[in-house]
Amino acid sequence: MEIFFTILIMTLVVSLSGVAARIIPFQIPLPLVQIAAGALLAWPTFGLHVDFDPELFLVLFIPPLLFADGWKMPTSEFLQRGREIIGLALVLVLITVVGIGYLIYWLVPGIPLIPAFALAAVLSPTDAVALSGIVGEGRIPKRIMAILQGEALMNDASGLVSLKFAVAVAMGTMVFTVSGATFEFAKVAIGGLLAGIVVCWLYGKSLRLFSRLSGDDPATQTVLLLLLPFASYLIAEHLGVSGILAAVAAGMTITRSGIIRQAPLAMRLRANSVWQMLEFVFNGMVFLMLGLQLPGILQTSIVEAKADPNVELWVLFTDIVLVYAALMIVRFGWLWIMQRISVRFLKKHPMEYSTYGIRELLIASFAGVRGAITLAGVLSIPLYLSNGEVFPARYELVFIATGVILFSLFVGVILLPVLLRGVEGIDKVGHRRELQSARAVMAGVAIESLHKMEERLMHDTEENIDPELLKEVSSRVVGNLRRRVDGNNDIDRAQFAENLERRFRLIALRAERAELYHLRATQQVSNETMQQMLHDLDLLEALLIEKE
Repeated sequence: MEIFFTILIMTLVVSLSGVAARIIPFQIPLPLVQIAAGALLAWPTFGLHVDFDPELFLVLFIPPLLFADGWKMPTSEFLQRGREIIGLALVLVLITVVGIGYLIYWLVPGIPLIPAFALAAVLSPTDAVALSGIVGEGRIPKRIMAILQGEALMNDASGLVSLKFAVAVAMGTMVFTVSGATFEFAKVAIGGLLAGIVVCWLYGKSLRLFSRLSGDDPATQTVLLLLLPFASYLIAEHLGVSGILAAVAAGMTITRSGIIRQAPLAMRLRANSVWQMLEFVFNGMVFLMLGLQLPGILQTSIVEAKADPNVELWVLFTDIVLVYAALMIVRFGWLWIMQRISVRFLKKHPMEYSTYGIRELLIASFAGVRGAITLAGVLSIPLYLSNGEVFPARYELVFIATGVILFSLFVGVILLPVLLRGVEGIDKVGHRRELQSARAVMAGVAIESLHKMEERLMHDTEENIDPELLKEVSSRVVGNLRRRVDGNNDIDRAQFAENLERRFRLIALRAERAELYHLRATQQVSNETMQQMLHDLDLLEALLIEKE
């Protein structure tokens, strides 16, 4: 019962955090509000205590979030920016593990070399979800954000695999060699990607089978979709490959394979709504969990630091700032090096970085905030070695990693809005023109198909349609489409006309809904009829509101 109440309280806090972020007089990003709410709940006054199980955390929260990110990431854009993403998600992670690992070993005397590599490994993954929460959707230019999202999708796996190697060496269960680590990394990465693709393919086959056996049952099909990221992750981990990459691959495959496109309409509508809700709740839970762990981590670190004569607490806070500064310097330096390489050696096929100025490089550097994977990774470090001894400097690793997460979020909140001032995010005018142009082209093709259908029906003796009625219906539909084609020449006028039409339709639709409730209250229609018609009206209203 206690677990049930804890889940209810956390869900309620996540739900109210969005409201709190809006009513606070000064602007605070939603992730920081959720972290503060979690820390407040864990304070002795409230005493909400949640035991953090890193393995359960990874299984429960990370696969669906990465699956959703992979689902939204266009495969063509990902492949188009493959060199940039690999440079950040693989090469930069390795540079960070080695370079920052040696820095931590030299900077903090109480941390041995292998645990220092483990800490550097968990600090290497970035968090695009936290970044969007800090700056808002559409604030970072798309050409930068697409690379950051692709990096965040892939560097989680490379960072956690590096952590796995470091912990295995520290535990004495593995002897590190460059060739062995390279082979193991390739096996884990490629195996994870293949596992996600295969599981997604099997899901597509089962979805078609269920559609034939049970008809278009959206509830069953949506539940199967919800299980897909967990199935991908667990099967991949059981096979000894990367479950995180499997979840990412499944999300990217499901759009490419056309599974969702060919799914029944009711399933697509329900699946989109369910995933939007799950993303909000799971993202909030991740940051809330981080806040819930803060008081315990701080208390443990203070106690351990007092018991260790070689460590002072103020030194640990200084180490957090220095480690974060080193992470930013390494990231900026690697971005600058890739820009120079692109300008000098890749003139025919330059990377995206070749057009970056200093401001873009700084935005891409400070946008590398740390988040959920870093916390889960550092807390997954075992308490004891295989010989029963305490894992060296574990409390210092947890304290520094948690501090870097919070410090990266605070620095991002302060610096990113300054760096983005005057920088245009999503080109709203260009997007509107692209949208209007696409609608015009689609309408032109639709008009041609309607004319062909009209000719066929006119000459079809079996249909026996009144020519005047056929002409009236055809003219009505074609006229609506013709306005889209003509509107492509005068976008502002077309936009105004479309908004005006939308307002009229909304007024009429809401009047229809009110009258439908009146008909039901006076028992002129049955409840089943009312529910069916309300569903149709809700779909129409959702379509109209989405155009706002």
